[in-house]
Amino acid sequence: MTSNYEERARISKTRVTKAVFPNTTNHYDTLFGGTAMLWMDEVAFITATRFTRLKVVTVSTDKLDFKKPIPAGTIVELVGTVTQVGRSSIKIQVQVFVEAMLEDSRELALEGSFSFVALGDDGKPTKIVV
Repeated sequence: MTSNYEERARISKTRVTKAVFPNTTNHYDTLFGGTAMLWMDEVAFITATRFTRLKVVTVSTDKLDFKKPIPAGTIVELVGTVTQVGRSSIKIQVQVFVEAMLEDSRELALEGSFSFVALGDDGKPTKIVV
């Protein structure tokens, strides 16, 4: 039998797919790092919200590893996964995979970890019930 934690972690896993258009790239025609971070924080936020069903706010990013450039004209899939849950905090790992539009290829291009705190109606940290 699966625990409530494991089931909630499984169903809160979030996948978002985007096309990398020229308006999201830098002068090297690769995805602008700030745009990648924005997309990752959004996926992490959705994942944390789906797990907790509480108001959550980003409190830190632990590490972002840019492993491969993401060129214009590619597809990216962002995958958010719950990795740790504390009393009022939750950590989400986000992986970004890049795919060529016209080829069967998929590579890990970027990954990072985002920490959130759950807030009660009073704006103060509140317990995450698992």
